[in-house]
Amino acid sequence: MSPAPRCGILAALWLPTDSEGRLLRAALSANLAMLKAHGIHGILALGSTGEFPHFDLEQRKAALATVAELAAPLPVIANISDIRPRAVAELGRFSRQLGLSGVAIMAPGFFPSSQPDLLAHFLHAAEHAALPTYLYNFPELTGTRIDAATVAAFAERAPMAGIKQSGGEFAYHRELIALGREKKFAVFSGADTRLPEVFALGADGCIGGLVNIAPDLKTQRDILGNALRLLQALGIARPKVGIVTAVETVNPAIPATLDAQALVQLARDGEWPGAIVEGPLGFDNAISAEAARIKRIESRVAGDADLLL
Repeated sequence: MSPAPRCGILAALWLPTDSEGRLLRAALSANLAMLKAHGIHGILALGSTGEFPHFDLEQRKAALATVAELAAPLPVIANISDIRPRAVAELGRFSRQLGLSGVAIMAPGFFPSSQPDLLAHFLHAAEHAALPTYLYNFPELTGTRIDAATVAAFAERAPMAGIKQSGGEFAYHRELIALGREKKFAVFSGADTRLPEVFALGADGCIGGLVNIAPDLKTQRDILGNALRLLQALGIARPKVGIVTAVETVNPAIPATLDAQALVQLARDGEWPGAIVEGPLGFDNAISAEAARIKRIESRVAGDADLLL
């Protein structure tokens, strides 16, 4: 069993299916191979991107077993959310039997839940899974917000590894991050289009669906060029750009680091006049000059980037 992840970028895994809802193993294997090659830190299986409400209990168990097999050695967190407590318990026990790294649990949907009912539901899930547990707050989908007091009570009574914060209440990250530092759990964001803001607040990582899409070098070049033109139009004459990958060194086994190297060379060759482009950088040293100093990385961008790609 891989340790439950406490930081990094995790994929909210896309599960490809045919028109009858059957899992397409070859497509799933190819997607996981791509994610591994790009240095992903772990997997959340059967999350909202995984379309878990469309699968019955046996299909969810089969999908978890397939993901566990194909994702190894990456840590896998199973979303065991369900409106039925018995189904939650069964999925939790099955996740433990598979040797998964942890489980995630959302508020039960359809019926409104009081905060005491939510806490009881989450404790029931943690008891039966007997694995590190992540709360998953997405009130736009479930209809119920997990309040901070409920999060704190759960952290005091269960093996809480972290929480994923999704949905429109971006400001709630701040309260959860402060609580996580107090109660010793990680905070992951689902706001994968706002990562610079997320990490500036002190979040430990991101669990997002956009990582299932890997733009090629030409597309990254176009994205970067468009972003730099916007920054310069806004008055930032010499924008600083960090190209973020899983590691801060070029590694032929991680294609994203080769793309970062190529983008840096394009900048040096004058592709984007005025721009300072550095990479590959790990997300820690991209957002923290102190982290870069500790790792002995000399950088004009670390901790002072106008743009992270």
